[in-house]
Amino acid sequence: MKRAEGGPRLQRKLLAWLLGPLFLLLVLDTAAAYWNSLRFSNLAYDRALHEIARELALHVKPGAPRPQLELSPGEEALLLLDQQDRLSFRVTAEDGTVLGGDASLPAPQQAIPRNGQPVFYEGVMHDEAVRIVAAWLPAGNTVVQVQVAETLHKRQRLTLEMLANVVLPQLLLIVAATAVVWFGVSRGLQPLQRLRRAVSDRSHLDLSPVPLEDVPGEVRPLVEEVNDLLARLARTFDFQNRFVADAAHQLKTPVSGLKAQIELALRETDPERVRHSLAQLFISADRLSRLVRQLLSLARNEPGALDTVQLQPLDLHAFALEVSMDWVPHAIRRNIDLGFEGPDEPLMIDADRDRLRELINNLIDNAIRYSQEGGRVTVRAGRAADAVKAELAISDDGPKIPLAERDRVFERFHRLLGTPTDGSGLGLAIVSEIATLHGASITLEEDTDGIGNTFTVFFRMRT
Repeated sequence: MKRAEGGPRLQRKLLAWLLGPLFLLLVLDTAAAYWNSLRFSNLAYDRALHEIARELALHVKPGAPRPQLELSPGEEALLLLDQQDRLSFRVTAEDGTVLGGDASLPAPQQAIPRNGQPVFYEGVMHDEAVRIVAAWLPAGNTVVQVQVAETLHKRQRLTLEMLANVVLPQLLLIVAATAVVWFGVSRGLQPLQRLRRAVSDRSHLDLSPVPLEDVPGEVRPLVEEVNDLLARLARTFDFQNRFVADAAHQLKTPVSGLKAQIELALRETDPERVRHSLAQLFISADRLSRLVRQLLSLARNEPGALDTVQLQPLDLHAFALEVSMDWVPHAIRRNIDLGFEGPDEPLMIDADRDRLRELINNLIDNAIRYSQEGGRVTVRAGRAADAVKAELAISDDGPKIPLAERDRVFERFHRLLGTPTDGSGLGLAIVSEIATLHGASITLEEDTDGIGNTFTVFFRMRT
């Protein structure tokens, strides 16, 4: 069986939901760790930068008309010595005169407090980012503004080292957690993989239930529904197989009879004999047609068949009378007294009109077919003795059905031994199936007058 494209989607979703938040937390934690590392790095090196500014202020000497910066090249080189970064400075008098240093040093964007508190800010100098400290510092009897700028190399290096010390252990932990989660999810989904193989590897003819052993509780209801579906399919296929077998068995005899009559008619040269053979052909074809109709009706009314039952409110009294009237011509031809008895009130039930018509037709047909000529068939509709059910009874004058045979007459293709009347043994089986579809029950008893039988169907009345 071809595997679905894209792989096991459930596994991918589980891993995404479990590992996605971990990696999101790692990103957020990395950003927070970088910010903290940068802050601590600036705190550490800003102090050194401030100390250089204070040292520069000590080299400012009073003078006229303004103070003077007395700083030899050697002292300047020693003060600004750094193996990783380049430092620059500028000293400005109160009147704005630059006393020394690099005049291109970026000025601060905010006012510098006169109380000696330093101000730190970022800037760009000679196309390179720098960190700058600015402060008003005392120089004898005056104050001067001292600015010291430093490139960011050692700060960035310290920031990255601190970030690595914080993030790398977390990254390794998340990698280990990813491996554990991946392994756990894979092991947890193994029952589903075995279930998939159990379904994909079985034959299309195998409708046995899927084993429920080792099936996770979350999936068990789905597997139980699948097993229920397989059971319904098995019943449907079993019904189809039985129907095909029954149809083939029942059609074999009349078809063979038709072929024999046709062969006989083809050999005859006497017109009267040919006419007689054609008449027998018509009778055989009529029997075959009736058998086919009954087989189709049996298939349609079989429990589990695809044709659905449409139950609607229906007056059993009026409907039974309507169907019985259709059988009057046939009863007259057989010299049968067909009567109907019913109450003056409606008998409301829920029924499928077409199927209920089939039920009544089969019972009346069975009664007329097996009643002796000049006999009596009575159709009665009324309330049952419990007053909560409606009953439909058909009485005939046919041969009494022995007590031992009364249950078997509703089986398919069952006919009483010694019955001279032609039949297929399907009529009462169809009646039983239709009664079951309506939730009705059927009984068979000896007729009250001691002659014949009475079939009674009990329906639930509408409340």
